Amino acid sequence: MSIEFLIALYIVGVGLAVSGIGTYLYQLVFKQEAILRFDGESYLGAFGHLAMSFFCGPMIMLHMGWRSEGQSSLSMSGVLLSAFIAFGWSFITGLLALSVFLSVIGA
Repeated sequence: MSIEFLIALYIVGVGLAVSGIGTYLYQLVFKQEAILRFDGESYLGAFGHLAMSFFCGPMIMLHMGWRSEGQSSLSMSGVLLSAFIAFGWSFITGLLALSVFLSVIGA
């Protein structure tokens, strides 16, 4: 039972790493903040924003949870909700990244 939990934590960690690398690489290349969106000037641009939102979504959700709501303090329910969503989302992202990695190396 504990080995399955550790594997799940590893997958979440890989998903957060992929999301963080993707978010900061996107911000470095395109010189704009990564936000959840699906608009674009063309279908290719819209698909690119949708793919960025899928892969960078967990890190974007964590950043959204740490923003204050006007006052100088954080909303604890907002932080917990965004962390819960981000960690669940990063499991999916990590599972996809690990499956691509394992299929490339042929294991």
